[in-house]
Amino acid sequence: MSNVATSGAEKVRPTRTAAFEARLKKRYAAERRFKAIGLGAIVFSIAVLIFLLVTMALNGLGGFQRTELRVPVDFVNAPVTIPANPDDERAVVQSLERQGMRDIIIFSAEQALGEEGAAHVNSEAWRLVAQEIAADPSLARGQQEFWLPTDEDLASAYAGDGSADLQPLARRLAEEGHLSDNFDSGFLSRSDATDPQLVGIWGSLKGSILTMIVTLLLAFPIGVLAALYLEEYAPKNRWTDLIEVSINNLAAVPSIIFGLLGLAVFLWIFPSYRSAPLIGGMTLALMTMPVIVIAGRNAIKAVPPSIRDGALAIGASPVQVVFHHVLPLALPGILTGTIIGMARALGETAPLLLIGMRAFVASPPDGFTDNATVLPMQIFLWSDEIDRGFVERTSAAIIVLLIFLLLMNGLAIYLRNRFEKKW
Repeated sequence: MSNVATSGAEKVRPTRTAAFEARLKKRYAAERRFKAIGLGAIVFSIAVLIFLLVTMALNGLGGFQRTELRVPVDFVNAPVTIPANPDDERAVVQSLERQGMRDIIIFSAEQALGEEGAAHVNSEAWRLVAQEIAADPSLARGQQEFWLPTDEDLASAYAGDGSADLQPLARRLAEEGHLSDNFDSGFLSRSDATDPQLVGIWGSLKGSILTMIVTLLLAFPIGVLAALYLEEYAPKNRWTDLIEVSINNLAAVPSIIFGLLGLAVFLWIFPSYRSAPLIGGMTLALMTMPVIVIAGRNAIKAVPPSIRDGALAIGASPVQVVFHHVLPLALPGILTGTIIGMARALGETAPLLLIGMRAFVASPPDGFTDNATVLPMQIFLWSDEIDRGFVERTSAAIIVLLIFLLLMNGLAIYLRNRFEKKW
């Protein structure tokens, strides 16, 4: 009996023919090729990202530096007095200007650098000294040493690509220890200027922060509520289908179209708020909202129906089901869509060009209705300048923009993981 069973098993046992072995070998080879291609794609993407970051860092490091001259100032022989209210920086600077701070700096520079070297001290150097004294009144006593910015001509000569006539002077001052490239901490605290030695990024950075706050406050709640209504409450008919198609089309509309809408509607309603973060945020909110609605609907749809049925079974109302059960479970997916939309809004320039946020703003905005610009627009404006100093400042501003984007996305990812729940 066992012999019969054994012989029957031998009859049905598959045979590995040469053709079968060839097909199997071909299939395994295809699998290996697919894995190699996938790994190669990942390695290539990482290599391109590293190349981009390294190139940007090397080009941008110079933008965080400023060419400065070391100038000793003797306040013993040229005394100045500080106003009774030293907390008011503007009053201190104006008082020091009336006391001849400009002449004191020029005289000190001539004594230390000679007339030829003193001629290349930046014309606003005295103001920087006055601001330092306003921050620390003890600097106005005794002998002090200040590192003052040069003009653009000497800075270019020191970098090796400026006027050949100034390069010997730059080398001499550098050998004497009077000329050097130093870290410019004021780059992160000043606003825009016409001189690359005096420009800063804080004005546009603050403008970006205010604009993103307005964008988030408008786009996120409206987008989430729209997604909840369309997915949970809206009847399924041709009107909701039309709305869904329209939202999908809006997500693919070029951003400049939203700028035209902001120009035609928001500036018509608020004509005095041109180039304000309020108008910029409202315009970018229109662009971001469809992305949040689409991501929100997909996240809400992914919540299992059993969650809704279980909540209804224990007596929860439909509103409680949505806001106590469905929305918390869908929130991580909604935040993912919000991250994508906000990252896109942060890098936009075309819609903001049309509403006037490309203006030269020499002071940071104090509120949502003040004139302002944003980081991408500041980068665009600096990249159009011909001075070499602005090229390095542009690269430094790009690094600041990337860091701001990473911090914003990191916060959003933390919140997404914080609210993530598993079922």
